[in-house]
Amino acid sequence: MRVPHLTVLRAAAVTAVTVVAAAGMIAATGLAGGASKPVAQVLAAVHRYDHVVIVMHENKNYPDIASGSKAPYLKSLASQGALFTQSFGITHPSQPNYIALFSGSTQGVTGDTCPNTFRGKGNLFQQLGAASLSYRGYSEDLPSAGYTGCSSSDYRRKHAPWVNFDNVTQSMHVPFSSFPSDYTKLPTLSFVIPNMCNDMHDCSIGTGDTWQKTHLDAYAQWAKTHNSLLITTFDEDNFTSVNQIYTSFVGSNIKVGSYSEQVDHYRILRTIEDMYGLPALGNAASRTAITDVFN
Repeated sequence: MRVPHLTVLRAAAVTAVTVVAAAGMIAATGLAGGASKPVAQVLAAVHRYDHVVIVMHENKNYPDIASGSKAPYLKSLASQGALFTQSFGITHPSQPNYIALFSGSTQGVTGDTCPNTFRGKGNLFQQLGAASLSYRGYSEDLPSAGYTGCSSSDYRRKHAPWVNFDNVTQSMHVPFSSFPSDYTKLPTLSFVIPNMCNDMHDCSIGTGDTWQKTHLDAYAQWAKTHNSLLITTFDEDNFTSVNQIYTSFVGSNIKVGSYSEQVDHYRILRTIEDMYGLPALGNAASRTAITDVFN
């Protein structure tokens, strides 16, 4: 069941939860006809991070990841942050889920066909750029920065949704080998896209689990003390009707624990948009940001 909408005051620099209790009542704004009604209002903000890294894996059922028998690292990672036990993909197959997380809509895509071109459509990178915030996509096996082909080695464009949007600077799409070891040099927001083996699509859960530990655990540990965040999620489950997926947040200002609230790709997008004071795109506008996991 979705959380009822709360009136949210978003400001880019605000990182604390503020409750206005002066008389317990203030005027709500934005009502039809410009009318005002006295209502109790809670003013909540998503913690604003200097760096957010989102890593996407592929096509695995939640119990197979969360149990830890096949993915001991991801289980350990979840114990260090917030694990969402009711997180779900939007649809099947892969590509529309990536597009949904990136733009608030599947943009009418129902399969994994390539190429797609979306002209003038709002998306997360376009929003960040307009707000003078930096972004980058790091794709494993991408042959060169700005490559727009459908595949190369084990890279697949269908897992890099920004390539489909004509208002994104494609030079910001770079090989994963460019991921910095000095994490202060990361942009505000990064997507990390492992190749078709290391994202667990073509190879085992254990392969992807080990890959993330090897390549991103150092960032996860650094993030805890450097106002940064690692989001680990999956595009979809292994084609069940439930479509339940593993999602965790690890970093600074995160309250460690398991959270049973419903989460999906649109809600993660809304959380990032609220984090940086960006307007909600598409279906993200019908979601509320995740706020309870932040200290």
